[in-house]
Amino acid sequence: MKVLVPVKRVVDYNVKVRVKSDQSGMDIANVKMSMNPFDEIAVEEATRLKEKGVAAEVIAVSCGVAQSQETLRTAMAIGADRAVLVQTDAELQPLAVAKLLRAVVDKEQPQLVILGKQAIDDDANQTGQMLAALLGWPQATFASKVEVADGRAVVTREIDGGLETLSLTLPAIVTTDLRLNEPRYVTLPNIMKAKKKPLDTHTPEDLGVDVAPRLKTLKVSEPPARKAGVKVADVAALVDKLKNEAKVV
Repeated sequence: MKVLVPVKRVVDYNVKVRVKSDQSGMDIANVKMSMNPFDEIAVEEATRLKEKGVAAEVIAVSCGVAQSQETLRTAMAIGADRAVLVQTDAELQPLAVAKLLRAVVDKEQPQLVILGKQAIDDDANQTGQMLAALLGWPQATFASKVEVADGRAVVTREIDGGLETLSLTLPAIVTTDLRLNEPRYVTLPNIMKAKKKPLDTHTPEDLGVDVAPRLKTLKVSEPPARKAGVKVADVAALVDKLKNEAKVV
């Protein structure tokens, strides 16, 4: 079984990003970039399926700028066998990424696609669902446990009321949640080995995909600063403020 794992290059989660002075977007010049944490969980899960003998090959794929090769090398250091980069400097929105991934899926013919549930830069949580719709494949989102056997994937997902278990016929799409696993530490020997693994590069034009943006960002602004709190003398004063000032009771 072949498993495809899309990964995204994002601003490292430890970095505090700032809004550009013209409010056109976030200033990411000279900031640390890394693999999207949810995608790291997806690569780890695909690697574990390979180690169990369920998957024969794990392919990492990324869409974006040339520097995304670094992210793909990290994925291969975790355990991916090879990588595919769809290189473009264009702004990629979720629908465009889903179309590019569909083209890669058509080319590679995997039986399972495992994605992070969302990217921490835009928090869109759309690409996996859009890809499933474009392919016409069954999907299970927010996976906290994945088991694959006999041509089916049994996925446990967290919902408001507890846990839900879905059984999907392969090929299928799965998006990962935080509690699915804990990604392994990438060792130096594996980083060195990843440099020798194959990495193919394509462009959207090679795949026949139009990645023109469908959405326009009008303005990006920081949230308003939180007002300082006040201390009250007793419960009566608290109730009075909640009733007459905050007007919440």
